[in-house]
Amino acid sequence: MVSWKGIYFVLALFLGSFFGSIFMLGPLLPLMFVSPAWYRWITDRVVATWLTLPVALLEIVFGAKVVITGDGFIPGERSVIIMNHRTRMDWMFLWNCLLRYSYLRLEKICLKSSLKGIPGFDNTKARSNEFAEKNGLQKYEYVLHPRTTGFTFIVQRLRDANNLDAIHDITVAYPQNIPQTEKHLLYGQFPKEIHFHVCRYPVQALPASLEELQLWCQKRWEEKEERLRLFYEGKKYFDATGRSKIPPCKSELRVMFVKSISLLYWTFFTLAVFVLLYLYSFVRWYFVTVVVVFVAQHKLFGGLELMELACHRFFSKLNSHNSNRD
Repeated sequence: MVSWKGIYFVLALFLGSFFGSIFMLGPLLPLMFVSPAWYRWITDRVVATWLTLPVALLEIVFGAKVVITGDGFIPGERSVIIMNHRTRMDWMFLWNCLLRYSYLRLEKICLKSSLKGIPGFDNTKARSNEFAEKNGLQKYEYVLHPRTTGFTFIVQRLRDANNLDAIHDITVAYPQNIPQTEKHLLYGQFPKEIHFHVCRYPVQALPASLEELQLWCQKRWEEKEERLRLFYEGKKYFDATGRSKIPPCKSELRVMFVKSISLLYWTFFTLAVFVLLYLYSFVRWYFVTVVVVFVAQHKLFGGLELMELACHRFFSKLNSHNSNRD
């Protein structure tokens, strides 16, 4: 049954994201056609402020506890993060981990194009088993099979461009109350604890060939399956001694301050937008205009990310041409 907690969580995230896109990112759109680099620098920080909201809701409002063990993160390191998909929500819970290491504004998520819209409540475990059976692979109990094509493509491209320092392999576990899909969040089934175990692999340790890299990725998932089996059949802690906790870059006091400010800001921001829309006609006209622009660009060009990429390529060619003339 849908709960008030679930409705509050979903509405808070949706309204913050929707109004933030209109009133915080919308005014920045012209900058994309003048300086894509500055546009990206500013929008990364705007988006990062919103990413702190689900962290604040999960930990402050719903009392989720975060435990991080394993290897550390090196500040400024260019990394590809791979995760087990124990649930469809792992990618969002990851923000609770990244906030503590100042990685939110740097994070970029790679998803299938079909997930650009609102995802459905499909049975990913059954699909993973079908994939394993079709390809003669072991069926997993605690993880879903990795689709190695996207992983190897990204790693190879970044490595060829000398833009990759390490792979961070993160295993996520929930001792109790595991929300499998967005539907469970609507039911108010939030995790009581979220455990992250981090394994860092420097780029020099990765195999060179595509086939070996695929096998390397599959091997990590075999390790995740065993690690999670021990977690759930044991004391539900990746390190029962508690000695391998990673000290965060930010103190817990600073993390609490960021979460509190985020919750207050986005609550006030959302309420303020409703008030402004009610009081001022020019705000309503701006709102409608920007919504039309967002919808039109998606229909015509396929999304802002493609427009931004086109602008970036145009300015890169222009700068290269000017450099050659000089």
